[in-house]
Amino acid sequence: MENSGSMVMMIVIYALIFIALYFFLIRPNSKKKKQEAELRNNLAIGDDITTIGGIVGRVIAIKDEEDAIVIETGPDRTKMKFKKWCISTVDTEKTVTAASETSKNKEEKKGFFGRKKKDADEAE
Repeated sequence: MENSGSMVMMIVIYALIFIALYFFLIRPNSKKKKQEAELRNNLAIGDDITTIGGIVGRVIAIKDEEDAIVIETGPDRTKMKFKKWCISTVDTEKTVTAASETSKNKEEKKGFFGRKKKDADEAE
């Protein structure tokens, strides 16, 4: 009888180790890959980018059929073609539209339990 109890404990310990590995290693890695894919899919002509090799330039063409981009770099406007997977960062800051800005301002302040917080103006 005692062996079956220790066997269950071993299974529980292995399950806890697997769950911990999932939350600390697998899940963050998959989130990062999704963000990188979204970054590459939202790339637009005119964006300033940095490649994984450290080359900085501006996107002048996107070739979806080849999964490639053409960038222009340097004062002599040298054109280079890269695969999309080599993009490290997009350095162009996207402007926030007025509609999304007003929707952010209209968001209600909520407390811990979902109730509206009272502003100082409402309290007086």
